[in-house]
Amino acid sequence: MLATVAIAIVVAVGGWANVLGVRDRAEGLWDRIDLALHPPADRAGVPTIQVTPPPDELPDDADVATADPSEEVVLVADIDPTPSPRPTRTPVAQPSDGVIATPAPTPSPSPTPRPQRRAVRLTLDAANPKTTFASQVDNTMCAAAGLQMVLAMHRQAPTTDGFQRRLHARLDEWETRADAKAGGWGPSAMAEALAAYGVHGYEVRAYQNRNQALRESAAAMVRTGAPAILIAWRGAHTWIMTGFRADGDPTVFGNARISGIEVFDPWYPRVSTIWGPSDPPGTLQDLSEIKRNFLEWHRPEGRYPERDGQYLVVVPTIPLRDQLGNADRG
Repeated sequence: MLATVAIAIVVAVGGWANVLGVRDRAEGLWDRIDLALHPPADRAGVPTIQVTPPPDELPDDADVATADPSEEVVLVADIDPTPSPRPTRTPVAQPSDGVIATPAPTPSPSPTPRPQRRAVRLTLDAANPKTTFASQVDNTMCAAAGLQMVLAMHRQAPTTDGFQRRLHARLDEWETRADAKAGGWGPSAMAEALAAYGVHGYEVRAYQNRNQALRESAAAMVRTGAPAILIAWRGAHTWIMTGFRADGDPTVFGNARISGIEVFDPWYPRVSTIWGPSDPPGTLQDLSEIKRNFLEWHRPEGRYPERDGQYLVVVPTIPLRDQLGNADRG
């Protein structure tokens, strides 16, 4: 009976202007009733991997040296590594006339020069705003739009509104209570959805340090050529990380500092009353914008022991080239 009344209220106010927030409150009432009637499944999903910062990790508020963009080294994602050469063997002379020959002395290897630390930048080749960006269809579908963009960068999905709606409609297949106590998308559901569409190997990781989260995401992007998914706005929003700037190659220097990231924000071109206007896809977010948007996980619906107070990222581990052509487009 209560559900019937709630439906009647939502239908009745659906055509009204949102006077004094009546429509928002009615829809919120329906959401709470729907959650009570259809709670998320209580099953295991993709685990959250907790990453401990290294002993020499600097605090997030430490200064990051800025570099002249003209002097930055442009990194190329290592998505098609060449095989390592086979080791060569020194020939040994065979015995002759009773004389045993000794092998020629092996010259001492030259010391490997230490890599030079220089400012670097990377923009993923796959992140073409014209062909892979998708704005969320409505205010509740940022995760579906973000996943759609990741799939599009892997050539596994179109950027149409229809595909985004179909993807969002499959949420029940991956939704779990441990991932989203109030229902909806969580990072575990995101990783499962990507795998269902042929993009495997994405891991959910929680970091105590923001720079470490960004550095390891950047390193994963260099190694795979694939984007990372940042869980922004304290767990309420999805950012797709498509590039970065740093004071050193994150695959070489374990203490590299990230000075900026490029983002595809599915909220674009909307304006949030809390977070402000969204930037066009590929905009470089400086440290002030990163700190304002990429915040520690904190959800109002309850505690998440493996995530609370940490930075959440869904990180690629398999090269993009290995994912191509494996999609179930749904």
